[in-house]
Amino acid sequence: MDIKNITEARRWSEEKMQKVGLYATAGMFCDVYCFEPGQFQKLHNHENADKVYVVLEGEGRFVVEDEEQVLTANETLGVAAPLRHGVFNDSNERLVVLVFLAGEYPKSLSQ
Repeated sequence: MDIKNITEARRWSEEKMQKVGLYATAGMFCDVYCFEPGQFQKLHNHENADKVYVVLEGEGRFVVEDEEQVLTANETLGVAAPLRHGVFNDSNERLVVLVFLAGEYPKSLSQ
């Protein structure tokens, strides 16, 4: 059994948002994304993988294709492949997001 503590896993950088890998298998990964105010995850897509964002702390602007929505703690968003998506911390507070990606993806994505 591989147990992780999300609070202890969080990592912060003034330079860019931090991705902290919690779990990875051949078919999925689970990361914690840590955003300082003003940081973002650029718009991108995954051809053969679906993603779920779970906001743990703070609030962020989530973009899927041409739609935008501000999500706060305890709200989730599912993104089906191959939709373009990204996350922006436009707030003055830190944003922590638990991220699951499942499907076929290059191994480098989980690192």
